[in-house]
Amino acid sequence: MTEYRITRLGHLGDGVADGPVFVPGALPGEVVTGRLEGDRLEEMRILTPSDLRVSPPCRHFKSCGGCQMQHMRPEALTAWKEEIVNAALEAHGLRPERLLPTAVSPPGSRRRATFSARRTKKGAMAGFHGRRSDVITEIPDCLLLHPGLMPGLEIARALAEAGASRKGALRVAATLSEVGLDIAVEDGKALDGPLQLDLAQIANAHKIARLAWNGETLLTAMPPKQSFDGISVVPPPGAFLQATREGEEALRADVLRIVEGRRHVIDLFAGCGTFALPLARQARVHAVEGAGEMVHALEACWRHGSGLKPLTAETRDLFRQPFVASDLSRFDAAVIDPPRAGAEAQIAELAQSDVPVIVHVSCNPVSFARDAATLVAQGYRLEELRVVDQFLWSSHVELVAAFRRT
Repeated sequence: MTEYRITRLGHLGDGVADGPVFVPGALPGEVVTGRLEGDRLEEMRILTPSDLRVSPPCRHFKSCGGCQMQHMRPEALTAWKEEIVNAALEAHGLRPERLLPTAVSPPGSRRRATFSARRTKKGAMAGFHGRRSDVITEIPDCLLLHPGLMPGLEIARALAEAGASRKGALRVAATLSEVGLDIAVEDGKALDGPLQLDLAQIANAHKIARLAWNGETLLTAMPPKQSFDGISVVPPPGAFLQATREGEEALRADVLRIVEGRRHVIDLFAGCGTFALPLARQARVHAVEGAGEMVHALEACWRHGSGLKPLTAETRDLFRQPFVASDLSRFDAAVIDPPRAGAEAQIAELAQSDVPVIVHVSCNPVSFARDAATLVAQGYRLEELRVVDQFLWSSHVELVAAFRRT
């Protein structure tokens, strides 16, 4: 068999040899062999291991697709994620003036996950899909998830027995709230009277805070509150939430520090108020979000809050209707946290604006680098950047960066 020397890691965590040949599970410096299919090496066998390699701590690692990088030393994994961000920026000729230490969430800290659950002849099973597979791997000893989230697996199995079809799996989104698990199910059977009764019994037996089924809230035993820096919010079912509390706190601390002293802040892609509500302790805030339910949750929290400065909220599609530069002139700071595709149209308007400080939170270094290049080309400095690793043992990278007008 042909031997391959791994020269680097690809952006998805696969080892890359000359060709290029992509080798799942391989690390830089290793010599491997296997069966080549197209540009991928299958059935990889390591001939010379890397000193970056460690034994994966989780017994489910080989079969589960939830983690990709447990076989790499933690410090090397952090350095690789920093390299991903630096490489994306260097492609545009950019480099931050200051690269701050990476904030890494610990094992057992993930507070939300989407399980796959399927009926079987003997009952049901729930877990994560295997790598590049539709096969569900059960994960009773998962080291990634918060202990309070683990009961979601048993709940997912019970829901699949009651409401999954024989043909497909349920998607069970479980989120840890202050009062219990918030469960939102997709791809379930159509609701009828008997199914509603079964689901209510499951919710009661497992003390589910809230249960939504195919987009409809079936019951709320207790409002599933989340705390944004001590400010309680009840998000709508399935709403976006930062993956770990530690990651959220790291992002928020930098956002608040960077805009400290500013009096009027616009928060673009505000969600349920992860940043907008804590910002309202120190400045007037205008929060903008495309999902009306999240805007309503944010507004309800602010109305019932105390010690917060004036906050206005707006439902607006920032992809089709970005805030134009002239509208941004009344703000002395902007926070933007777009989805993975970035916010090309909104960034173009920010680049033309007079906003002196922009904080950009991103979950995609490639789209971030593109947007950063637009800002820098129009006179902003990329002053500082911090990588935030909320998705431990994965190839996923998040960051927070500060831009200032020169």
